[in-house]
Order: sequence, then structure tokens, then C-alpha cells
Amino acid sequence: MVGDGLVLVLAAAASTVVPGGIHWLVGLALAAGSLLLWAVGGRVLRHYDAHNGRGIWGDVALTFVLLAGMLVPMFVLRYFVPRYAASSDMLRFTMIAVFGVTWLRLLTSWLRTRPVAPVDILIVGVGPLGRHTGLEIRDARDNRRVVGYLRFEDQAAHDRLPAPIVGTASELETTLRERVVHEVFLASSDEVHRPAVQESIRVCERFGIPFALPANRFRIARAEPRDRDVLLDGYVHYLSYRHKPFQLALKRAFDIAASSVAIALLSPLMIAIAVLVKLTSKGPILFKQERVGLYGRPFHMLKFRSMVVNAEELKAKLMAMNERSGPVFKMQRDPRVTALGRFIRKYSIDELPQFINVLRGEMTIVGPRPPVPREVLQYEAWQRRRLSVRPGITCVWQVSGRDEIGFEEWMYLDMQYIDNWSLGQDFQLVFKTVPVVLFGKGAS
Repeated sequence: MVGDGLVLVLAAAASTVVPGGIHWLVGLALAAGSLLLWAVGGRVLRHYDAHNGRGIWGDVALTFVLLAGMLVPMFVLRYFVPRYAASSDMLRFTMIAVFGVTWLRLLTSWLRTRPVAPVDILIVGVGPLGRHTGLEIRDARDNRRVVGYLRFEDQAAHDRLPAPIVGTASELETTLRERVVHEVFLASSDEVHRPAVQESIRVCERFGIPFALPANRFRIARAEPRDRDVLLDGYVHYLSYRHKPFQLALKRAFDIAASSVAIALLSPLMIAIAVLVKLTSKGPILFKQERVGLYGRPFHMLKFRSMVVNAEELKAKLMAMNERSGPVFKMQRDPRVTALGRFIRKYSIDELPQFINVLRGEMTIVGPRPPVPREVLQYEAWQRRRLSVRPGITCVWQVSGRDEIGFEEWMYLDMQYIDNWSLGQDFQLVFKTVPVVLFGKGAS
């Protein structure tokens, strides 16, 4: 909706640039009138209902109906207001509005209809509450799915559950290490399970995994909570970081806008680098490496290839020369890096394809760097909390010396970022990243 509004304002401004000059008053009136008609029509036709079920072409068809409903009154008004007709170019307005809004509708409809990755739920407790919770999640038919149950020690295993039992509550930490879990439901308010539930809470907090606790221990027949939205499913949901939904929405909007603009503006450079990579060494142009994303979900991070083709095979032979502590491998003069690769790594040019990962939603502009799976296997529990936020292209590590800082300090910097996250801090890190990249500071 905001994007459509900006297109209409741009169309109004462009249509009032006529040979006699810029007619600001007419432009403001044209922008205000078009926005009013568009907002009213959009409300009547439920144009911005996210769950309308129309599909991409249904959205486009409705967009043309709404455009016609806005443009016809504006054309008719030209016959009654001569100054308005003489001071604006409606053909220019129409072309910009139609092409701009239609393009946005195609893009947003495609993003909305893309398959949504499932949200994996683990339920601790196989009693009546745990079984009922699993059935409710299954029957909701949203993108959540129960991937397994953990039973308390005094609970017997049974097969009347919508998902398999994968262990006991005492094995929660091991389960979180081995499986992708987005949230843990602790389905018991029985006093006998209190120590096990408390320990499960501690594990979830260390890992940065959201968890949910039963809202109360009593059956309510008639009374309702004052704020029903808080207890939609009978659970109170907890996060290990400050929840800022409005800022998170703005962050995602910034990611989409910034990555789209970056890909468009840097496409000549990216094409040139792609050609040079192909001409200077054998192998593919892009290097697709499996990385670990939000809550441990794997994805393929894109880079321009800066190493020889068999770099992963040679890595095992070079492990003894690792210059970094912890599970990360780094060498100041890595023999696997090509001559071109050394240059593009120094100035972070090899990471430009990651804007595609950002556009897909697998990464964000600012966030902890995504680790490789074998590194995550060696993480301590508190270090896995860095997986509780979406990984990014740049973060505090990027502007604090990169390869010059140790692994432990790197992890602590990421924890500080997560605990103190704000949109303002993200913009500060983006501005600090620019000189670091331009001068190749701290990279090898």
C-alpha cells in the first residue's frame, strides 16, 4: 500500500512538469486526489487483504479495476477545471501509475504466493494437553507443523499423537542441537513436572529458542481473558530477545528495498566480476555454500567464487595451519584463494550475490554472519543463541576488524547485538560498513 502510494505521488509530480514550469499546487492536489480515490477504492474492494485467495493474476485484474476507478473521475474532472487540465499531463500520469502499480502488484503477489517455509514445533509432554496442542496445530492448517514430542520421565509412550516421540524432556538440549526447531511448547502445568519444565526453560533461553507455557492450570467454562489476542492458543509465548514487531517489519521492508536497489545499481560490476571469474580460473562463477540460518534452518549462501574448485578438499590438509581459535578456519595467506579472489575478498565484492539471499528472505542486510554446519556442531549452548535471529551480510564483527578479532570476542559481539538490537543500530552499522569495505579493513 505504501509502495502504491509512492508511485501515485511520483506520477503526480512527473505529470505537472510541463513546458511552463512545475505546478506545485496542481501536483499536490493531483497527488491528494489520487491517493484518496485509491485508498477508498482499495478499502471497498479489499485490495490489500493478504488472505484474499485471488492469486497473482487475480490481483493484477483487480489492480486494473482499481486503476480505472481512480483514473476515470480524474479525467472527467479535467472538463470542469480548465487550470487543472492545462497544468498537468494526464497521459504521463496514467503511464507511470499503471506501469508502476502493476509492477509492484506482480512483485508483491509473487512474494505472497511463494511457498512459505514451515515453522517447526517441538512439544514437551505427551499427556492430554500435549496431544490436544499437537492436534490444534495440525488442524490450524497454517505453516506450523509438529516435528516431534519429548515425554516427561513419568509419562508412558503411546501412538495417539500427531507426531512421533523423539526422546525425553531431559534430552531437550540434544534434540535442539540435532533438529531445526522454531518454538518449543512446554505442555504441562502439573506440579510434579515443575523441575523438568524449569530446566527446559533454561535450555531454551541458552539456545535462544522461543518457548510457550500453558496460560493457566484451571479449566474455564464461561469467563474470557480481557485481552484475547494474548492467549489465542491457550499458551503464553516467550522470546529470548526484545520483540519489536513494527521495527522488524520496517527492517524487512528495508531489506527488500535495499537489496533490489543494490542488485540493480551494481549489476554492471557483478557482470564484470562474473566474466573475470570465468576467464581467470576453472569452475563455476558462483559458489553455493550450505550455511545455517534462522533457528538452524540450512540454506545455500551465494558468493562469487574466490577459491580453486577443490577448495573444500584441500581444507582438510590445511587445518593444522589454522590461525583462528574456535571452530572457524582462517589463514592470512590461504593458498586456495585465486589472485582475483584475493582482491574481491579484500573489498567484499565476492559477497554481492548475497543480496539475492536477502531478497529471498534467507538473510538480512544486518545480522550475525551465517556459520557453516560443521562450525555449529562445535558451538557451546550459549553460542547457538546467535541463530535466534536471521543471519546478515554485515554486523558488528564486520566493522570491528573482521579477521583481526578472535572467535570468542566475535561471539560476544553477536550476543550484544541481539540483546540490544534496534533499527537505529542497524543503520549505524550499514554506514560504518561502507568505509570498511571501501578500504578493505581487516579482511584477508
